Amino acid sequence: MEPAQPVDRVPTDATPPDGQPPVRPTAGATPPAGEPALVESSAPAPPADAGEHPAPPARKEKARSERSPKDMALSLLVLLVPIALLLAFYRGFLGGDAPVTVDPAPAFEQARSANAFPVAEPQGLGSDWRTVSARYQAESGGGTLRIGYLTPEGRGAQLVESNVPAEKLLPAELSEGQPQGPADLPGGASWQRYTARGNEQALVLLESNRTVLVVGDAGEAELRELATALR
Repeated sequence: MEPAQPVDRVPTDATPPDGQPPVRPTAGATPPAGEPALVESSAPAPPADAGEHPAPPARKEKARSERSPKDMALSLLVLLVPIALLLAFYRGFLGGDAPVTVDPAPAFEQARSANAFPVAEPQGLGSDWRTVSARYQAESGGGTLRIGYLTPEGRGAQLVESNVPAEKLLPAELSEGQPQGPADLPGGASWQRYTARGNEQALVLLESNRTVLVVGDAGEAELRELATALR
């Protein structure tokens, strides 16, 4: 008869019962009581030279203020080229430099309907005389018709017809303008040459029932042409 064995002792006989396969002890068997288990660490060991060579700082992007003059010139060129193309299209195809013209007929008709004074209208001016403004204005003491022109030389000229008294009309239209003598225009009318504001000059026709002015910075020849065309 065998002596009794302790309960925590693994039997030395691993023979299984009849009809069962043999049981082999596994590699990860629990170690006997009192013996520490061996645990393998998976953490890598720190490198020997850690801390001796610090990592280089991250490279910063080039600041916008550090751009070279060449880069700035190229950026400016990219902006200017489309603008230049748009201006060329506007001027070449849409007539961007052409002055805005108006039809003076309604203003002449309004002045005639008011019947304040005899209305004269230019006749026979070339197509290169362009009307850029036209207005009739009734006011206290009479009415005034103003027609603005762009002359063939690209200067400004204005036709003014009014029955406002000349002593009030001339200072308002010519500022400190002074008479300079007769203009000797064909047709028999007594036109006078006047100075006007700035670099302007004027031709003035004084009549009992109206005053007619042709004034502007246009040359005297163009002013005379406009005055002579009045009918």
